[in-house]
Order: sequence, then structure tokens, then C-alpha cells
Amino acid sequence: MHNMSRRSFLKGSSLLAGMGAISLVGCGGGATPAADGGSAQAAPDAAGTIMLVNEGKLTCISNMYFPPFEFMDEKTGEPKGFDIDLSRELAKHMGLEANWTKESNMGFDTLVPTISAVDYSDGTAKGKADIAIAGMTITDKRKQEVDMSDPYLDSNQSLVLRKDSEETLESLNAEGKKIAVQDGTTGEEWARENLPVADASKGIVKLDDIINAMNGLNSTTYDAVITDLPVAKYQIETEKNYADLKVAEGIPTGEQYGIAVSKSNPALLAAINKALKEMVEDGTMKQLQITWFGSEV
Repeated sequence: MHNMSRRSFLKGSSLLAGMGAISLVGCGGGATPAADGGSAQAAPDAAGTIMLVNEGKLTCISNMYFPPFEFMDEKTGEPKGFDIDLSRELAKHMGLEANWTKESNMGFDTLVPTISAVDYSDGTAKGKADIAIAGMTITDKRKQEVDMSDPYLDSNQSLVLRKDSEETLESLNAEGKKIAVQDGTTGEEWARENLPVADASKGIVKLDDIINAMNGLNSTTYDAVITDLPVAKYQIETEKNYADLKVAEGIPTGEQYGIAVSKSNPALLAAINKALKEMVEDGTMKQLQITWFGSEV
């Protein structure tokens, strides 16, 4: 799921070139307002029509336990984070409104199936959401179920330990060790592939979210956590939420984050890629980086 010390955290994303004008169709079908105040008539060919589960809105899902990309504000109960702001700016560039609801917070391992299950059989969109934006790494496995946008962020994995621990990746690959990971993530996949002895002895522990993993490590329930490097550094070094934990090392996996879109909605994918490109060109992406990471990175 998703290079701050070993390599640059964000690189210039290679984003798809622009596309032509595309009409929008909501769950009720029909036309939606055009930028000039007129009416943009829905194209008869679904391949050229953006279909949305809620008319005029880009409905999003995520897992809200992955700061700084997505988390719930404790005071307001509203979603916050880099991906949340990205979704709102993305929708604005598309002439839409980002739609986050009470049902937007889901288990990470359910995000791709949820987007894949949206029904477009009658030319409208029936389902829970249009996109999943969740610090999600672009992988061949995920692309079998959904389309993934052009990358908007580069990332690696990391090894998180207690400050007094002398464990290494080599020493953790043993019976009796407990390594916490988030279910359905590339961190879990890496741990299973690279720590086979620990995996065979049921030492790879799948949890619903990475905060539970960090809390468990902090309380000595687990020996280590494998998670995305930006998330580990934000929790431990930026927010200083875990005084007794350390980012022991980065694991250079060379991942890139993308946005999941149904394979049956190619016009939406094209519009998202166009908007991402525009956000790089007009400085919006730079400003989001400064807001959440303190500088353009």
C-alpha cells in the first residue's frame, strides 16, 4: 500500500497527457452543468461518459488509519490527510465535489473489491463509491481487478522497532517472532515473501490498521512492524506519537501510489489522470506537499 530517507519521498509524477472534454452522468443519468454554465449532454457511448454513483460528486472510499494520508480528526470527526485534500482538489479540477460519507471508511483489504463491484450494466453507476484513494500501491495484482491512475507519489516500506530493540530483518526471520502488518497491504506481501520462517510459524500478524500495529509494538505485543515509510516517519518523527519507537531502516521496494477506478469507467480514469497532470502544472500538488510534509519534496 504504498522514500523519505533512502530516496526522495515524492518524485515528479509521470502523468498522462490531456484528454478531450468528457460529459458527466450521475446515478440518475441525464446532463450536468458545463463549465460555461450551459448543459453538457451525456455521450451515448459509455466509453466516453463519466458515470458517477452520486451526480455531481466524486464519491471516495479509504481506510482512515493511515496518517498522514488519511485519518479522522478527533475533534470534528471529519476525514483529514494528504489523500483527503488531494481528492477534494482532484474533484474541483474535474468540476465535481469530493464526497466523503460515514461509509467511506472501510477495511483496506475491501477497497479494491468495492470499486470493482460497481455496477454499470444499465449505463449508470450503482455502488458505494467511484474511487478508492488510500495510499494504495499500484500493483499488477490490483490492476487485474481495477484500473489504477497515473502515480502521484513514490514510497518504500520500513522496519519499525522499539528504541531498545536490536532486532534486524535477518533476526526477525525466525520462529517465535511476531511482526505486525496491515491486512491486504504491500507491507504484508513483502513480509510474507522476505520473512518466510516467521511466516511459516504464523509470526506475520495481520491487523485491520497500522495504528493498532504501532500500538501493539509499543506495548511489546509484537517485535516489529512493517509499514510504508512515510507513515512510519510521520507517526514517529513528525507527530512524535511514539516516543519509544524508531524507524530502524527503510526497505527499498520502489512503490508508487495510485487511485483505484472501476475498469468499466475508463472516462473517469482519463479525467482523473488529466486532473492530476493539471495539479502538477498549476502548483496545486506542490502546495499539498508543503501543507502535509512541510516542503516540496
